[in-house]
Amino acid sequence: MDSSLIPELRKFIVDNFLFGDDSGQFAFSDDDSFQERGIVDSTGILELVCHLEERYAVDVSDEDLVPDNLDSLISIARFVDRKRNAPRRAGDAR
Repeated sequence: MDSSLIPELRKFIVDNFLFGDDSGQFAFSDDDSFQERGIVDSTGILELVCHLEERYAVDVSDEDLVPDNLDSLISIARFVDRKRNAPRRAGDAR
């Protein structure tokens, strides 16, 4: 996995959902559940997906919108890594 993914994703989450504050009650670990901690709601997931598609050039399908892929920094980093390293199908634009 790309070692820069976790810090980049953490910065995006903190800046966009925690108003730049990841201290005290807002502190979270790389494997904390965003849903359980109340960090990212359903609207936030859409913002996160747009970020992943734009920043990391990955396609996120409806089938990908599950907690196993998007509910923690670790799960997102693994998901992005998997998507980036997946073989391209003929006709894919990216």
